[in-house]
Amino acid sequence: MIYLRAFLVAGTICTIGQLILDNTKLTPGHITALFVVCGAFLDIFNLYDKLVIFAGGGALVPITSFGHLLIHGALENSVKYGITGLAMGMFDLTASGITSAIVIAFILSLIFKPKD
Repeated sequence: MIYLRAFLVAGTICTIGQLILDNTKLTPGHITALFVVCGAFLDIFNLYDKLVIFAGGGALVPITSFGHLLIHGALENSVKYGITGLAMGMFDLTASGITSAIVIAFILSLIFKPKD
């Protein structure tokens, strides 16, 4: 049952993104930023954690999870370290994903040549 819920939640998030892309003049970059902000907004009110419990990986895979992780780490460290914890905690939970994206992009840029 968890696989079905994960599929339905991730599919719904992707369908919403595709509908926005098809029916508006927003670019993929705008939609990505919108989904990150939506994930962060849902985490502020503890709604995204409930979605993760319900859907598991179906809520952790889409880009909305990145906004959730940014805010989640920032709020968690703000409790420990005060106002400076907001900046410190923002990249605690997302550091491995950001680092791997940078390293993989660098390696691929050495292998492939850009088109003219």
